[in-house]
Amino acid sequence: MHLDIYQVNAFTSEPFKGNPAGVCVTQEALPASLMLAIAKEMAISETAFLSLTDNRLRWFTPQVEVALCGHGTLATVNVLDEIGLLAEDGKCSFQTLSGELHAQKVGERISLDFPIYPANDRAERSLAKLEALGLKEDDIEYWGEFESGKDLLVIKSEERLHHLTPNFQALIQCEGRAMAVTAKSERSDVDFIARYFAPWVGVNEDPVTGSAYCALAPYWADKLNKCSLTGYQDSERGGYVGMMLKQDRIELSGQAITLIKGTIRV
Repeated sequence: MHLDIYQVNAFTSEPFKGNPAGVCVTQEALPASLMLAIAKEMAISETAFLSLTDNRLRWFTPQVEVALCGHGTLATVNVLDEIGLLAEDGKCSFQTLSGELHAQKVGERISLDFPIYPANDRAERSLAKLEALGLKEDDIEYWGEFESGKDLLVIKSEERLHHLTPNFQALIQCEGRAMAVTAKSERSDVDFIARYFAPWVGVNEDPVTGSAYCALAPYWADKLNKCSLTGYQDSERGGYVGMMLKQDRIELSGQAITLIKGTIRV
């Protein structure tokens, strides 16, 4: 069997920036074991699989299936547009593990209608995690939890966050799912910066993590008293995420560019 496969850089308009996502669109759903095998072969943070028969969208890291993936969804919308499967108004919807998700492409910009995941104060703080990140308790302004086990750390210094060099071997020895670390930005073009570490699912540092902004946005909206925000993920590749809070939902937006198109034989 031959399948078309794409690699799309999401949350950027430049080649070799943003977060690369694999995208595979098929008429019928593929077996989960095959999707995981393809994701392992792609060897990037997530590969998205869309079956057109039931409009079901699934995302796999090289190790596990995930319930929500922003950059993989953005990349999928971009591919649907390029192969002529978007409606005239650019709208589409997907059935996912996180419920029905809606998206729209207008011009070069893609918007995603996602759930909000406000963080709650974390009752237990792991000093081992802080040590693995290279941080001290004095660096932390807030420590919360979102999506049942993911950490949201707000630190006091943008520069400190930029220069973090986590010890991932030590970090994975701690119990966890992922860590979103963020700081207020002094830049005029963005409200805050963030980095995202998830060695527990095979992604040491994710270049741009759309789903994390479902938690980052409500935190910073409250702190900055604004509902429209721009975040920058300060990874090596970097990427920009637009956010608009809408009651219990959030609109994430960004651009994407298809870098690679090929055929995989399975």
